[in-house]
Amino acid sequence: MADKKKGSEKEQGLPVNIPEEIKGGVYTNFASFNHTPNEFVFDFVFVHQQEGELVSRIITSPAHAKAIVFALQENVEKYEEKFGEIEEADSDIDTPGLMH
Repeated sequence: MADKKKGSEKEQGLPVNIPEEIKGGVYTNFASFNHTPNEFVFDFVFVHQQEGELVSRIITSPAHAKAIVFALQENVEKYEEKFGEIEEADSDIDTPGLMH
């Protein structure tokens, strides 16, 4: 586990050029995840008034997908330590959520 942590710290120091059109980011409230034997596809969608618009599609290797899951879990844990537990969305509320 120490190796994984070391690797992510090194990657954080990597200089990254962010194009102007991407700097502001995009909002997403729905995600769909699919896979083949060779890749994972993450689709992020903004759903508003019963319509959805794909705002980002990430295609990556299985190994990198697993690293993303690890990094996301680690960040959620750090967030909850600092700000408290994140409550899961109530399924009765009209929130798009996730599809897998």
